[in-house]
Amino acid sequence: MAKKSATAKKSGNEHATVPFFQSVNLSFDKASAAMKLDEGLARLIKSCNSVYQIQFPVQVGKEVEVISAWRVEHSHHKLPTKGGIRYSEMVNQDEVMALAALMTYKCAVVNVPFGGAKGGICINPKNYTEEQLERITRRYTAELIKKNFIGPQVDVPAPDYGSGEREMAWIADTYMAFKGGEDINGLGCVTGKPIAQGGVRGRTAATGRGVYYGLKEVVSHADDMKKLGLTPGLEDKKVIVQGFGNVGYYAAKFIQEGGATIVGIGEWDCALYNPNGMDIEAVHQHRLETGSIKDFPGAKTLARTNTILEKPCDILVPAALENVIHQGNADKIKAKIIGEGANGPISFAAEQILLEKGVLVVPDMYLNAGGVTVSYFEWLKNISHIRFGRMERRLDLIRTTELVDSLEALAGRKFGEKERNMLLRASSEEDLVNSGLEDTMIEAYNEVRDAKNRYRSAKDLRTAAYIASIEKIQTAYQQLGFFP
Repeated sequence: MAKKSATAKKSGNEHATVPFFQSVNLSFDKASAAMKLDEGLARLIKSCNSVYQIQFPVQVGKEVEVISAWRVEHSHHKLPTKGGIRYSEMVNQDEVMALAALMTYKCAVVNVPFGGAKGGICINPKNYTEEQLERITRRYTAELIKKNFIGPQVDVPAPDYGSGEREMAWIADTYMAFKGGEDINGLGCVTGKPIAQGGVRGRTAATGRGVYYGLKEVVSHADDMKKLGLTPGLEDKKVIVQGFGNVGYYAAKFIQEGGATIVGIGEWDCALYNPNGMDIEAVHQHRLETGSIKDFPGAKTLARTNTILEKPCDILVPAALENVIHQGNADKIKAKIIGEGANGPISFAAEQILLEKGVLVVPDMYLNAGGVTVSYFEWLKNISHIRFGRMERRLDLIRTTELVDSLEALAGRKFGEKERNMLLRASSEEDLVNSGLEDTMIEAYNEVRDAKNRYRSAKDLRTAAYIASIEKIQTAYQQLGFFP
């Protein structure tokens, strides 16, 4: 029997034989061939600029444990670099390099002026106390500081799988302890922080909300939907979301609020399916109360969680880990649209099967970009030292009040209390953040769609997204003088 690859071992999936970073580069090569990109420039763009492998000791209980960790800066065509830190006992260097590369292309697609980066700490957070996790996080941050792999102008981490606001607050505090006296913008060293520590409202839900905004724009194009045998809009669509963590929960919540019916939810221990739909908030509440989505009374529980991928639906949103759709199950997928809410959920080989079936794949480098977009807004808030809307909110309210008063005088009648309150509601920071995110996702999708129309050999959205991304990176390097 042939020996399994490292990626296959990591995912527990014998079909995932191509390493993640190689899979990303295969997609890159497909796009660069369509563009007839200069070979030297192609090598420059797709190579990881800096790979920092770290081994550090941490006291865990009565023993000293040696922790393996990484930080990869993929591209320095824009600074700072940007990317989350993954806490997982299955994380490895190949995965971190792949995710860093995706961050470069993702930032370029949505016009966020960062290079791509990613971090990973090889631990299972569930196996450690909060105090031990804090010790690990702070030591990891200190190691990054020593080698200048963190800073608001250098490299800005964020939450990822296994990490969140708490860990980002520890990182910010550690950085400020080392650099606070010499870096006035120090809080911008990391994003995804709690609001009280310089975070931005709307960041927690940003990636899932971005998935919703992206899919909403995708299905709004009537000619594209006609090719799939679908009507425009989300209203009559049946949707399955695989993964019910932060991204999956918020994506499902906003998609349901947008009019679609959520017929399936997959989690690590089981899946739920109800062809008539289920209430996402009720599922969420059930999990809070029981610790699992299992045995939710409004749906059938499936013991084999990945079978949810193969159930009938219009839109499938894999929002968990990479390579969940592979050569072994791609031909069983019944969805007409797959929106990649996670990073790399479809293997390169599986995507070729899906494309031959006529499935519209909305790539992660676009659809998953809500988090980095709002992280960019948080970084801007940190380096400008002012909350969004603080300067203009009251002025806007005064002007709107005067306008409403004038309209009432012209109409000869007063608006009802509900109408008046709606008209006079001043935009909050979260309103502005969500508005900026929606505009970003709409603009980016239409740039991707335009690239697909300009290049006849770009027959799928992933290739088109890479082209849209590479064109911007190419321009940056040319303007820096690297290539004529």
